Amino acid sequence: MSAALVTLLAVLAVGMLLRAPIAFAMLASGIAYLVVKGQDLGLAAEQILNGLYNGYVLLAVPLFIFAANLMNAGSISERLFQLSRVMVGRMRGGLAQVNIVVSVIFSGMSGSAIADAAGPGLVSIKQMLKKPQYSPGFAGAVVVAGATIGPIIPPSIPMVLYALVSGTSVGALFLGGVLPGLLMAALLMLGVHIIAKRRDMPRDDPVKAGELPGIVLRGLLPLTLPLVLLTGIYTGAFTPTEAAAVAALHALVLAGGVYRAFSPRALFAVTLESLRASAVITMIIAAAYLLNYAFAAEGIPNQLALWVSGLHLSQLQFLLLVNGVFLLLGCFLDVSVMLLVFVPMLIPTATLLGIDLVHFGVVVVVNMMIGLVTPPFGMLLFVTNALTGIPLKDMVREGWPFTALLVLALLLMTLFPQIVLWLPQSMGYVTH
Repeated sequence: MSAALVTLLAVLAVGMLLRAPIAFAMLASGIAYLVVKGQDLGLAAEQILNGLYNGYVLLAVPLFIFAANLMNAGSISERLFQLSRVMVGRMRGGLAQVNIVVSVIFSGMSGSAIADAAGPGLVSIKQMLKKPQYSPGFAGAVVVAGATIGPIIPPSIPMVLYALVSGTSVGALFLGGVLPGLLMAALLMLGVHIIAKRRDMPRDDPVKAGELPGIVLRGLLPLTLPLVLLTGIYTGAFTPTEAAAVAALHALVLAGGVYRAFSPRALFAVTLESLRASAVITMIIAAAYLLNYAFAAEGIPNQLALWVSGLHLSQLQFLLLVNGVFLLLGCFLDVSVMLLVFVPMLIPTATLLGIDLVHFGVVVVVNMMIGLVTPPFGMLLFVTNALTGIPLKDMVREGWPFTALLVLALLLMTLFPQIVLWLPQSMGYVTH
């Protein structure tokens, strides 16, 4: 490695060890690289601005964040919870099963695991903790596991970021996530059933016949959002980026206009929080452009591709190796960092081995969602702990069976690419 690259890695490592914001550590390491390399520091601004201005698909990220926050600020999460309660509440461990189903429904609206945990997840935990048979650790573990489905079933913010760095079709990625998301949900529901049966967890109280029509009607209206989004994208009425704007408008009209769930002051607070979250992601994206320039200048992606080629790995062996590395990295690094810094270095290798980039993208995103529930830095664990006060150690202890099931789902979609590719191919997307 060159002295400039060693400096970059050293500054990045020091910044992370000092617990500096990851975007600042990345920017500092990129600038240090330019200094040691003797290049004009203005190159940093050029790389960042060119990347951001040419990344039209990036507009989808703040809009999906805004849409998810609007739904959480309104009463949509509660309405979806009650609808899911009607659907699966009478199963053994009914409230835990309801949480997984509501996560599947909400994932078709938000594209964010954090929004899922903070919205429907919080509603589910409050309901479960009213029953003594549900321990706080179990309630939190079910919620964080179910929230991983959020960015798999479309829309998906991580898949938008993957499309940015890989050039893959956002529409194909969205379709590719449908069956894997449903597979994850099915395995988690099976896990809940086994645990609930062993612990004799209760079924939910039956819904009175007179209340049923009202609950269904109140819950059906939010379901129009994923219908509008997916129909619009796959009929060509609007692009995935424009779909994000449609999602935000739909959520605003539904929560603010139809349900009148928040005041102008609450809307301002939602907008401010969305801006803050978008700024954090944008800073990481900007810093990633600078690091990607450094890695490309050093020829790291091509060298990695040649090295892997020399190992004579098969497609499956490479994917299993990537899964192992990302499962480990997911315990320590943010999803955005892995998607924007590490994944671009692997794209040439995946292409060289003939791996379909839609399949590769969905597998990588699922892998990173598992990282959100694995200690010591599982983001969903910390979010749920902050919202509910449930101890981290209790969620980790109760959550390992669900993490194992998510890894099983990851292994199945790695071994059988058609779980990912069948739907995009059926809809006419050309995959390679």
